[in-house]
Amino acid sequence: MFGADTQDDSPSPTGSIPAMFGSDELKRQFLAPTIAGDVVACLGVSESGAGSDVASIKTKAERKGDDYIINGSKMWITNGCQADWMCLLTNTSAGPSHKNKSLICLPMKTPGVHVTKKIDKMGMKSSDTAQIFFEDVRVPSKYLIGEEGMGFIYQMLQFQEERMWGVANVLTPMENIIQETIKYTNERKIFNQPLLNNQIVHFRLAELSTEVELLRSLLHRTVGLYVEGNDVTRLASMAKLKAGRLVRELSDSCLQFWGGMGFTNEVLVSRFYRDSRLLSIGAGADEVMLAIICKYMGTLPSKK
Repeated sequence: MFGADTQDDSPSPTGSIPAMFGSDELKRQFLAPTIAGDVVACLGVSESGAGSDVASIKTKAERKGDDYIINGSKMWITNGCQADWMCLLTNTSAGPSHKNKSLICLPMKTPGVHVTKKIDKMGMKSSDTAQIFFEDVRVPSKYLIGEEGMGFIYQMLQFQEERMWGVANVLTPMENIIQETIKYTNERKIFNQPLLNNQIVHFRLAELSTEVELLRSLLHRTVGLYVEGNDVTRLASMAKLKAGRLVRELSDSCLQFWGGMGFTNEVLVSRFYRDSRLLSIGAGADEVMLAIICKYMGTLPSKK
């Protein structure tokens, strides 16, 4: 439905970090083969105690000579079971939480990297999601992406791309679900007429189709401004919030029109119902998007 990459990484959003800030050597070693499809990348940000609150991650990378020694853990890592390398967000100093983090390219076969658990999820069965531990993992300091201490800033920029990507990734699936539902309800007879003939059905599908087009317009505006070099944090957050809510609304409404068949694993709408629920959680929960929007509106209460 969304492809094999969701919550914590995807080939394009993950690769955007070394593309924007990595050295030429990192681009050759990690980015180029990822784009070519020869290797799989994952993004290591979330931890068991730090999801939405990225600044609270505990994983540390201590500089020793020309290397970093990494200790800690990551959780909810998409592609973590099969990835060849990880774009790892880690603490590299004891400074302020928004200025002490760095991003490092970490080959997953490095000694001390332990993929300990493949998480059994409700949906998104097409992609693996892992819990990973790091025990005295040694990587060359040349694998640092950009400047040390800039990791939090880089990661926030990457999240904007990932959120736009997430919105774009559900537009066609939503259209497909609407079309599948139109086809099914037109063929399904109830009280001697197609189910689609009921006004509550065809009006509701018209409303949902309208909402999809409105979301598409918001995304086009956001991407257009982003390509021109503008800060689209507010609009990207709005689009992500709207997309997460719309896929839930759309999948629930359409599944209802499928009746008992919609509650089976034999039809696309039930898979979409399960898979789409993640969009309001991964890459920034709805509540985080709301807080960001409120911040830009000047309505977020100030911290005392």
